[in-house]
Amino acid sequence: MDLGRSPLLVASVLALLLLGALFLGLMIGFAPLSPTQVFAGLGAPGAGTVESVIVWDIRLPRLLLGALVGAVLGLSGAALQGLLRNPLADPGVLGVSAAAGLGGVIAIYYGFAAAFALSVPLFAIASALVATLILQMMALREASILSIILIGVAVNSLAGALTALAMNLAPNPFSLSDMVLWLLGSLANRSYTDLWLAGPFMLLGGAMLFTAGRSLTGLSLGEDAGATLGVNLNRTRTLVIFGTALAVGASVAVTGTVGFVGLMVPHMLRPFVGYEPGRLLLPSALGGALLLTLADMAVRLSPSDQELKLGVVTALLGAPFFIALVYRTRRSMR
Repeated sequence: MDLGRSPLLVASVLALLLLGALFLGLMIGFAPLSPTQVFAGLGAPGAGTVESVIVWDIRLPRLLLGALVGAVLGLSGAALQGLLRNPLADPGVLGVSAAAGLGGVIAIYYGFAAAFALSVPLFAIASALVATLILQMMALREASILSIILIGVAVNSLAGALTALAMNLAPNPFSLSDMVLWLLGSLANRSYTDLWLAGPFMLLGGAMLFTAGRSLTGLSLGEDAGATLGVNLNRTRTLVIFGTALAVGASVAVTGTVGFVGLMVPHMLRPFVGYEPGRLLLPSALGGALLLTLADMAVRLSPSDQELKLGVVTALLGAPFFIALVYRTRRSMR
């Protein structure tokens, strides 16, 4: 069977693996549950039993939020790679996640977060939008792949420097600790409130990215060829830019910075679904959800006294992956 022509088959396999990982995630933790206890808890929402409380109030919101964040990160990476025609594009590498983190820190630092719950996602989305627009403006000037990456690194560094400045001027050690722990990325102690707060923005951003799928496939042939095929370039750019900003900004607002998911997942799945960006979107979303669910399970199973941060785990996985990609890209450009 030619898997390169079966994106739905790959998506189906990933969906089954994701369901299995989510069920396994309900079992593991500080108080392990057997499959029978998990089913008992799932079948009795609000019953007040130990199984029901652990499943519905503690583990399920964390798992759902992690899967949703992973899905939009994988989806955003695939869409950005298609729009910029750049195999190294990723919200984290290009500074979009760092900019969203800066927006969240500003909301926390100036007290907006305490006064208005939606301020963190709104500030994060606005900052991510600015970073994405800068990258797109550079791409419109026909910059090379290397130039776009360097601009992304510059945006990343600037956002990191401004974030460090805000933390340096933190009014007290407690505020500084809150900012640092939040930026490291984590799903610990997340609840349905976080899901309802950021979920609508992530779903809206994801829907915009899926809508651009067919146009991204046409754009892979080049802007002129895409235009002759009826691709509306401005509409495609708008969908990807605003979709990425909404999805990544909202995800950073509730989990902090979780990098490299959007870089690794599309590259791992591309050989199985073909090299058309539109065919890669759904598998990347499911693959991102699966990757982040497994990474969060690794965090929870860590023998360390202090829980590892999710962003640290994905960085440890993604940094070597990124270096290998850069090395391979340089070899192919020679």
